[in-house]
Amino acid sequence: MVRLTADLIWKSPHFFNAVGDRELDLRGNKIAVIENLGATEDQFDTIDLSDNEIVKLENFPYLSRLGTLIVNNNRITRINPNIKEYLPKLHTLVLTNNRLVNLVEIDPLASLPKLQFLSLLDNNITKKPNYRLYVIHKLKFLRLLDFKKVKYKERIEAESLFASKEAEEEAKKESMKTFTPGEVPNVPELLKEEEAPKVVAPTPEQIIAIKAAIVNSQTLEEVARLEKALKAGQLPADLKIPADDIVTDGVDPKDDKMEMDTQNEANMEHDTGDQQDNNNPTPAEQDKQDVSS
Repeated sequence: MVRLTADLIWKSPHFFNAVGDRELDLRGNKIAVIENLGATEDQFDTIDLSDNEIVKLENFPYLSRLGTLIVNNNRITRINPNIKEYLPKLHTLVLTNNRLVNLVEIDPLASLPKLQFLSLLDNNITKKPNYRLYVIHKLKFLRLLDFKKVKYKERIEAESLFASKEAEEEAKKESMKTFTPGEVPNVPELLKEEEAPKVVAPTPEQIIAIKAAIVNSQTLEEVARLEKALKAGQLPADLKIPADDIVTDGVDPKDDKMEMDTQNEANMEHDTGDQQDNNNPTPAEQDKQDVSS
């Protein structure tokens, strides 16, 4: 972002243009705010502020000589309501490719008594219902709008359509309600973004399966993808984990089941042996039984 300083104005190109006007070229300086134009000492017929980052058409000093203002390719969303007091002889205004959206935003231009040539191309305002007729109605002396001649028939139609103040106000309200592509809608729905699905962390078995898939991967790309999924704690959608193939700590569940069955059989044999031993008399008990008999 660059400030429009007196030094920048003095160092910028100035020349007589093709129509013989003395022109100041301030194009492409990333200027965000119009300021310090008093340093021009009102010596220019044309000022070119194209290709900057200007948001508001305001802060002009009194420039009685300025007839042409070129501010295309900026970010203008607002025009100073008192622009007439500072640019009384402005007859040509180029606002191509800016951010004017609603019809009401060009109302300040109606105060410019000399304005005959106006371009609003590539602004969202041009997509509003009855845009052209509204502008023709508001700017009584306009001869050329968006590089098209204003016809007498259009003037009659515009005056008929906006014969009453109520019709004009209704057109302004309608332009505010109408959404056009590229326009930022002023609606609360923008704040209601869809909630992202909650990520469920993989189970220990799934983590082991991912690690096993990394070991068995055939390409480096597949290894990288699986490692990324492992770090993110998300299970890849295409990774299948058959219940019978899950390996826990390097032990196959089938082997573990066989080992458990073997252990159970051993325990049963041990319990049976104990029971048989309990049924057989000890030597002392045998001697005791022999004496008794």
